[in-house]
Amino acid sequence: MKTLMAKKIDSRSADYKIGDKEYKRNWYVVDAADVPLGRLASQVAMVLKGKRKPEYTPNADVGDYVIVINSDKVVLTGNKADKKLRTYYTGYMGGLKQEKYSKFLLENSDKAVIKAVKGMLPKNSLGRAMIKKLKVCKTAEHKHEAQQPQPLEIEKR
Repeated sequence: MKTLMAKKIDSRSADYKIGDKEYKRNWYVVDAADVPLGRLASQVAMVLKGKRKPEYTPNADVGDYVIVINSDKVVLTGNKADKKLRTYYTGYMGGLKQEKYSKFLLENSDKAVIKAVKGMLPKNSLGRAMIKKLKVCKTAEHKHEAQQPQPLEIEKR
């Protein structure tokens, strides 16, 4: 006759995982005026992932909400504005398009910030859930005052 043995769990090695409903999500607002795009994207991605929290787990979405304001004033360092190209495909034959990033930033600065942050998140369903917590506004006004966002400073190196 087989007997089932209970697995003894050592309290020192057991990990505790908080359920999805127990995470407290904070709201942060970031001013993107005169901040390099890559530096802004890397630090916003870290907040969206939740890497600044002690309960960070790589396989769970524990991050906070981030509101980026003044995306029209984000900058690219060096000659990237003229040399870097945004390449996209329209879906038709011969539909490969390219445009300079300076033009892309002038017309769609909010999409440029979203694209930069999305490139620094995981490429799976977890990353797609994280990018939904990013809100980008071209001007200084945003519609999320009810959430009482705290200011988040971008580290300057």
